[in-house]
Amino acid sequence: MKSGSMLNVPAILAIYRFEMARFWRTALQSIVAPVISTSLYFVVFGAAIGARMQTVDGIPYGAFIVPGLVMLSLLTQSVSNAAFGIYFPRFAGTIYELLSAPISPFEVVLGYVGAAATKSIVIGLIILATASLFVPLHVEHPFWMVFFLLLTAITFSLFGFVIGLWADGFEKLQLVPLLIVTPLTFLGGSFYSIDMLPPFWRAVSLFNPVVYLVSGFRWAFFGRGDVAVGVSIAATLAFLALCLGLVTYIFRTGYRLKN
Repeated sequence: MKSGSMLNVPAILAIYRFEMARFWRTALQSIVAPVISTSLYFVVFGAAIGARMQTVDGIPYGAFIVPGLVMLSLLTQSVSNAAFGIYFPRFAGTIYELLSAPISPFEVVLGYVGAAATKSIVIGLIILATASLFVPLHVEHPFWMVFFLLLTAITFSLFGFVIGLWADGFEKLQLVPLLIVTPLTFLGGSFYSIDMLPPFWRAVSLFNPVVYLVSGFRWAFFGRGDVAVGVSIAATLAFLALCLGLVTYIFRTGYRLKN
């Protein structure tokens, strides 16, 4: 790859459009499936559990779980889309065309991560719209809601990009989203407040990075979170910096780009 002082916008757009075209070709899997899953979550958690637990911190339980549902899909979709996006060219052998093209590593990341983040944001907004059919929603801090949505999508798309470069098989490609990201999201206060936990388990939960994402996103909706919003933003930015550092290291060393 070659680096230049100016961004190669046509190359970035070519990668971006190719990835988005693949997203729309699989609309049934990419869009319809999350909507159905969200509806099922509301049936199970909103109706069954919500009937027994009316409110959490003064918030109706059905509305309380909406930020967690959006974050659950946002995290898993961001990681999966970015990981598969860069892994498939390696698997198919077309990565060599990318490596020989006059495009810098930064531009490659912009194309793939930008597309993955866009996909996950679209799905997140669709889930938010679906949720509004079940419960009345009011976003207290719209700017910060969008901020957390964008920041989380970009951060975990970068994380997924790293996974796509690390994985040497489809099993490893699914390993992190299924066995790490999803459990951490469920245990990160998506469907409950960590203040409801015993002191020991609440302290343990604070080591879960997803807690800060869900808490910050929920604060944007209701003005209340499990941790201070400043801490949530700082934790997310720290993870973003870590992912940027990993991507920089990978491109500098050529780690697994060609195999």
